[in-house]
Amino acid sequence: MDTKTLINEAKARFNHNSAKAYLKDKHDSKFIVADQGGLWRANIETINFLSYSTDEHVILIDNFDNPVKVERTSLLTKLSDIYRNVMEEWHNEWINLENKR
Repeated sequence: MDTKTLINEAKARFNHNSAKAYLKDKHDSKFIVADQGGLWRANIETINFLSYSTDEHVILIDNFDNPVKVERTSLLTKLSDIYRNVMEEWHNEWINLENKR
């Protein structure tokens, strides 16, 4: 391999990793949701807790470390929908990025 090939491959890897980091940053903020007096992150941990709890109301710690009493099924539905939509969008953009590679 000559140096030009090595430099081009290094640039391509750097550009790919930069694009990957950009996608993560772009979609990461879309997981934040304000609902029922708190600020929530639509993540697997919160969705799983809400799914497995059987109480109508639960008290959760929001993103600002405040305890908030929420209606479980309503918050679960909202967080699940947001998580699914954002992950679908992120995945589609990721596939496009991988195809350009």
